[in-house]
Amino acid sequence: MKAASGAWKQSWVAAVAIAGMVTSAAAWEPTKPVEFIVPAGTGGGADQMARFIQGVAAKNNLMKQPIVVVNKSGGAGAEGFLDVKGDKGNPHKIIITLSNLFTTPLATGVPFNWRDLTPVSMMALDQFVLWVNAESPYQTPKDFFAALKNGPDRSLKIGGTGSKQEDQIITAILEKAAGKKVTYVPYKGGGEVAVQLVGKHVDATVNNPIEAESHWRAGKLRALCVFDAQKLPYTKKVTATQSWADLPTCSSAGLPAEYVMLRGIFMAPGVTPEQTQYYVDLMAKVRALPEWKEFMEKGAFNQTTMSGQAYFDWVAKTEQMHRVLMRDAGFLAQ
Repeated sequence: MKAASGAWKQSWVAAVAIAGMVTSAAAWEPTKPVEFIVPAGTGGGADQMARFIQGVAAKNNLMKQPIVVVNKSGGAGAEGFLDVKGDKGNPHKIIITLSNLFTTPLATGVPFNWRDLTPVSMMALDQFVLWVNAESPYQTPKDFFAALKNGPDRSLKIGGTGSKQEDQIITAILEKAAGKKVTYVPYKGGGEVAVQLVGKHVDATVNNPIEAESHWRAGKLRALCVFDAQKLPYTKKVTATQSWADLPTCSSAGLPAEYVMLRGIFMAPGVTPEQTQYYVDLMAKVRALPEWKEFMEKGAFNQTTMSGQAYFDWVAKTEQMHRVLMRDAGFLAQ
């Protein structure tokens, strides 16, 4: 009986040890603060989303370690991307991406490609809206496009984030459709772009909704249309008279341009599947929060999400789309 009891005890200890090993392998989590790189300036859409994730993760105790947001916008975001690329195997660093994931290496030739990183999750797709100052004479997208088509070259100033990036790509599409050139004015981030339009330093912008929403709500800016194939679904009024759903698509109003932008999470190269899965799960927990749903509505996001192979395939396809758009605009590095 004693021998049997001893054998049972040994079996139980072995089973517990094995279970502990399995649990340990499956339950990796950060052991120090996680650096969250933003390859863009402060106040823009990527910066706002990163800081929102930082805040709700802490508020809802989604992780034991804090997230520290660090802006590295140099070289159109190359500074941030190269930093993460060069930190192989570090699971305590993540990066939020926007279209400069594609545009920066294509336009500059910087030695970076999204395949140098580890894909985690698509959080959403961000929209672009044609904005003018609330005191602008352009009441509709047709008014704006008519002024662009019928005026002399460079008579209109369009402000945007950076050069040869998404804002200027959309501007180039509009130029091609109108057969006229504009004066494109680059700024460091979407927040600054919105402020410049409020100050009437430019005639229009194609800012993301979240970058200009507060100024629209305050009556400083006018939203004319959204650069997507479908109208926005959000029907709650933002201004006294308009919701996001009230905006027409730009293409339906005669501006033949459609463009949405990735808001996604990547990690450094060389991290383990368990470490990647931790952040996949973390971001899924963030997206399940009621605060996230409010954030999505405030910023009028397209709430498409994905991870794994589907995310990898989407990024690969979208990179090729940008290659074509930038080639047509003359933005590719020589």
